[in-house]
Amino acid sequence: MWRSLFIEFFADIGKQKLRSFLTLIAIAWGTLSVVLLLAFGRGLGTSLMEGMLGAGNQVIVIYGGQTSMNYEGLGIGRSIRFTEDDVKMLDQAIPEIQYSSPQYGRWGATIEYGEVRTNTYMEGVNPDFQIMRTMYNVQGGRFINEKDVDEARRVLFLGDDIAVQVFGEEDPIGKEVMLNNTPFTVVGTMQSKMQTSMNNGPDAERAIIPYTTFRNIYGNRNVGSILIRPHDPSQQELIKTKVTNLLSAKYKFDPSDEQAMPMWDFIEMEEMNQKVATGLEIFLFTVGFFTLMIAGVGVANIMFVVVKERTREIGIKLAVGARKIHIMIQFIFESLFISFMGGFLGLAVSTAIVYAVLALNLGESEGAGQFLGKPEISVLAVAVTIGVLALIGLIAGIFPAMKAAKVDPVVSLRYE
Repeated sequence: MWRSLFIEFFADIGKQKLRSFLTLIAIAWGTLSVVLLLAFGRGLGTSLMEGMLGAGNQVIVIYGGQTSMNYEGLGIGRSIRFTEDDVKMLDQAIPEIQYSSPQYGRWGATIEYGEVRTNTYMEGVNPDFQIMRTMYNVQGGRFINEKDVDEARRVLFLGDDIAVQVFGEEDPIGKEVMLNNTPFTVVGTMQSKMQTSMNNGPDAERAIIPYTTFRNIYGNRNVGSILIRPHDPSQQELIKTKVTNLLSAKYKFDPSDEQAMPMWDFIEMEEMNQKVATGLEIFLFTVGFFTLMIAGVGVANIMFVVVKERTREIGIKLAVGARKIHIMIQFIFESLFISFMGGFLGLAVSTAIVYAVLALNLGESEGAGQFLGKPEISVLAVAVTIGVLALIGLIAGIFPAMKAAKVDPVVSLRYE
């Protein structure tokens, strides 16, 4: 049975060479559109998420603000400022917190090395900051550690861009620089990373020192912010509620006063970015789907032509006892085969394009290449595309097949 189906199919294709060729190209083009749109859409979503995580991975940043509500006889406009002790209190009182760090900051920090002099943003933090802000060190160096903090050492960790500005091609590790006229030893530099969300500028251009060293040199009593990260992102709201209750009770402000204690929640941002990326994929798939459906019209057209040309043959088959279901299966099979032939051709070309783009390493470049240079063909995208091709083949074949099955054998024998 299958052998006869294939023989008849290729015989029909041979009679309609140009029409069949154009239909295959249309199906291939539609498949190419669907796969490439989904691949680049997913790559864009992944790059956006990677860029956001470059500024903070599941981190909640707590700032001191200004009261906007009266509370227990205290007026509006009071400044709320937090200290290192508050970080320790939160760690002890909220077991759901996995990582935390105080964060001091200072603009205009001057770094001098030999004849080179440049300004940057400097922060005083603890070792947990590395994980929360994904500031991983290059091989041969390190981030600040607990001993650096305990002994208030004058050690310095540099972003990758500022390290190049200061040292050029020279290895910075172990070199001594003057940071605001104070000698510091460089212990590590940051691996290059994508960062789309900024907090006082990109991490690639900042200098990191132990928070105890920062406090001893500059005498700050209040931290600029507090960073915390939960064990489980699902505990985010619980942690925020506990933090708000503890700090509002200590500093006497209304727990519902968001201006007294602003929070920047990367977990919420991650969820929002994920929804945006999913919406983008759905939109791009819809565009590609309709392109593929238009190509399906060509499949239906060629099948109607085949039915018309084989009317006498169909009538003879019915006259000698062929069942209508067998006639329908024949034409549905041919429609599906055309769809899958064109589909797999389009899939092969789109896969080649994706791998060619990946080979260019555009993701390592600046600008649009960072976001569009990492297309990704997922198993789901391929499965959905094959499903759409099957649907198109079925829809495009079933109506011509029904027409063929309704042929009157007596009338068909007189058909010219």
